[in-house]
Amino acid sequence: MPLTSQEMIKLLKKNGFENISQNGFHVKMRNIQTGRTVIVPYHAKDLKKGLEKAILKEAGLK
Repeated sequence: MPLTSQEMIKLLKKNGFENISQNGFHVKMRNIQTGRTVIVPYHAKDLKKGLEKAILKEAGLK
């Protein structure tokens, strides 16, 4: 089952990411320990499977 944007942001925060900024419907998050930066689209609908995998890969998570 695909994650929503809110669930993805919650998951990233649990793994050490913090909100840096928000520009329109996109949230920019950074992990201070690893230096990784991820941009999550903040829409009311579910993230598509490929986008979800790409965000998790970029964040260094499975």
